[in-house]
This record gives sequence, C-alpha cells and structure tokens, in this order.
Amino acid sequence: MAEMKCQQCGSLDAVVHLTQIVNNEMSTHHLCQKCAAEKGLQSGEDPSSSHLLDLIDKMASGLPDASHVETIRCRFCDLTFGEFRKTTRLGCPQCYETFGDQLPRLLRRIHGSDSHVGKIYLPPDPSASEMEKRLEGLHRKLDRAVQVEDFERAAELRDEIGSLALVKEAT
Repeated sequence: MAEMKCQQCGSLDAVVHLTQIVNNEMSTHHLCQKCAAEKGLQSGEDPSSSHLLDLIDKMASGLPDASHVETIRCRFCDLTFGEFRKTTRLGCPQCYETFGDQLPRLLRRIHGSDSHVGKIYLPPDPSASEMEKRLEGLHRKLDRAVQVEDFERAAELRDEIGSLALVKEAT
C-alpha cells in the first residue's frame, strides 16, 4: 500500500488523518506532521505530550486538600485518583461514582459539558425490560434535575428519553 501524501504541502507523507463533521457534512484531511503542527494538531504518536495530562494535573492541584484527593480509591477496581491523573483512564464504571466530585469540572473543561450528549448506547437487540429500566432511570434523573433546578441537564435528559422512546417504538 502506497503512502498517502499530505494534502496541504503535497510533498511529505501524511501522518495525521483528520475527519471533521460540520453541519452534518463529513470531510477528511490527510496532513504531514509539519502541516498538522501548523494547524495545531498532533499525530498522537507522543502520548506523553498530552494536554489532557497537564489539564488534569492543574485541576487536581487546585482542589482543596489535593493530597486527600490523590488517595481516593475506587472500591471495585482499586484505582486511585492519582493513578487516574497519570493514565487519564478510569478503571471501571464505578470510578465515575467514586471520583464523581472531581470529574464534572474536568469534563466541562475538556468536553464543554459534564454529561453525555451523543448517541445512546443500547446493547444489540435489547429486551423490552432493559429499555424500560433505562427509561425509568432517565425519568428519575430528570425528576431530580428539575427538583434542583438544573434545567440544562433536564433538557438533555428529556432529549435522551425522547430518543430512547423512538428506538423503543421502532423495535
């Protein structure tokens, strides 16, 4: 398989393959390391230079009693918050609850939101009872968001419930 050339300069091999979706239109760009760097992109070849690690370090150091935060440990997978800061990977689904007090600010800074706004995951061929449980949980979260007057979160949950209800009707 021949190496793909950079679409920007046309001379060097492309090492960054960027796919963007803007207004439901997908475009793919193939760039060499130099052209990608000029656009502020990285090839991902050097994970130690990750801005995410720097961000996590800065945020954790700004937390009250940061030494205590470092030692918070997930009771299911035994991961500490300090280890999470080093690897930027949570160990299990329960880590989200264990580190719940530390994650929302971090997620808002990284993703612009602290809640999922993408596609809804459903296992292949979900049973009606699984979908009902999911809907019940979402309704409880919606009620709680309304009670605490977190209307932005309530709107997100309403939309997620609507999407799930459409999926349920289609099956």
